[in-house]
Amino acid sequence: METKVEKIDENSLRTAAHLIRIGELVAFPTETVYGLGANAFDEAAVKKIYETKGRPSNNPLIAHVHAQYDISSLIDRDPPYAAALRRAFLPGPLTMVYPSTKKVAPSVSAGLNTLAIRVPSHAGTQAFLRAVNLPIVAPSANLSKHVSPTSAEHVFADFAGKISLILDGGASEGGIESTVLDVTGEVPLILREGLITREMIASVAGKCEKYFLKDGEQAKSPGMMYKHYAPRCETLLFDSLPEALAAYHAKEEAGKRVWLLTGGKWLEQLPPIRLLSLGAYPKDMAANLYKQLRAGEIMADCIVALVPAERGGIMAGVLDRLTRACRS
Repeated sequence: METKVEKIDENSLRTAAHLIRIGELVAFPTETVYGLGANAFDEAAVKKIYETKGRPSNNPLIAHVHAQYDISSLIDRDPPYAAALRRAFLPGPLTMVYPSTKKVAPSVSAGLNTLAIRVPSHAGTQAFLRAVNLPIVAPSANLSKHVSPTSAEHVFADFAGKISLILDGGASEGGIESTVLDVTGEVPLILREGLITREMIASVAGKCEKYFLKDGEQAKSPGMMYKHYAPRCETLLFDSLPEALAAYHAKEEAGKRVWLLTGGKWLEQLPPIRLLSLGAYPKDMAANLYKQLRAGEIMADCIVALVPAERGGIMAGVLDRLTRACRS
C-alpha cells in the first residue's frame, strides 16, 4: 500500500472523506497530536485502528466532531457543568467522557457504557470533520506505546505502507494529548492531564478532582496505561541534576551515544553536553516533548531525562507523559 502525505485542501479532503466512508483509516492533525481516524459507526473500520496500531482492545477511543455537530444523539446525560465547560473551552484540547447512547460501533468504548468526545480547534481538523460530517474516532497516530506524533513525518515513520492517507496540517502546537474529563458524575474527574488544567476546569465547574486508575481496573480513557509514549532507545529518568549528569557521563564512558533531555531552569545550569532542549517555559516543554523524544531515539543509544523543576498548570500533563515514557 502506498501512503500519501497531502496538504489539506479541497482535493485531499475529498479523498479523505471517500476513504473514511469506505472504511479506511486517515491520519489527520489536531492542535495536540496527530490522530489515526475511522468512522465511529463502522465497526470493521474501528477494529482496523486497533489492529494497525497494535492497540489493546480494552483501551477506548475518542470520537472527534466538528464544532457544529449535534452530540445529543451520542450521549445519554449532559450535566449543566458539562455544557458550561463546552462553552468555555471548546473547540480546544479537552475531551469529555459522557454516558453513551451506544449509537457508535461497540469497539469504540471497549465494552464501557461511556463515550469520549472531543472538538479539536485545529482549522485543518475542523475542515476534515466537516467534510466527513461523522464522528471520527481516533487515538494518536503512532504504533502502540511509541512516542505520540506531532507532525505528518512522525506518522509516516510509523505507518508508511499501512494506511493510504496522511493529512499534513503542519506541526501540532500543543504537543501533548488533550485533557480527558469524566463528566458522568456530579463532579468532573480528570482521567488524563493535558493543556486544559484542573484549575481552569474548577474555575468553570466549581470543582474538579483527579481520578487514579486502580490495579486491575479497565482504563476509562486513552493515556491511562502505565507504560506509554516511549522512545525506541534506553531512557533513564532523574529528579536531580547531579544524578542526571552522573548517569550521562557513565553512559558516555561506556561508549554509548547519550543525550540529555530537559527544560526550564535546568537549561541555565548545564555544562556543554549533547542536549535535547524542551525549552524554557511550560508551553514550550509541552510542545517540544514528543518532538525531542522522537529526535533522541534516532540519535541516541540512551536518553537521560532530567525532570523539569517547574510545577503547576500544564506541567502536570508534561510530567505525566515524561514519566510514562521513561518507565521500564
